[in-house]
Amino acid sequence: MLMMTIPDESDHVEQVADLFHLLGDATRLRIVLACLAQPTAVGDIAAALHLSSSLVSHHLRLLRAARIVKAERQGKQVFYAAADAHISTLLANMFEHIAEPANGNEP
Repeated sequence: MLMMTIPDESDHVEQVADLFHLLGDATRLRIVLACLAQPTAVGDIAAALHLSSSLVSHHLRLLRAARIVKAERQGKQVFYAAADAHISTLLANMFEHIAEPANGNEP
C-alpha cells in the first residue's frame, strides 16, 4: 500500500480542497480535459464543448488562478494547456480509478 506524508499545515489541505472543488464542476473538468492533448484556444474549446466563449473564458480564469491550466499567447490568440504533468496524472488516475470494477470490499 502506498503511504504518503500529509502536510500538517491546514493551508495545504484547504488548497487541495479548493482544487478538487474547482475540478468537481463538470463544465470545468471538461474544459481541462479539452486542454490536455495540446494547447487549445478558447474558441476551439467552446466549439468542442458547445459552450459560449465567454463562459469558457470565465472558467479558464478560475482554473488559471488555481494553477490548473496555463495560458500562452500566440499572436492574437491565447492557448490553454494543463499547468503541468501533475494535473494530467491526477486526472488519468481518477479516470483509471472509476473504471475499476468494484472489488466487493465495501462495507
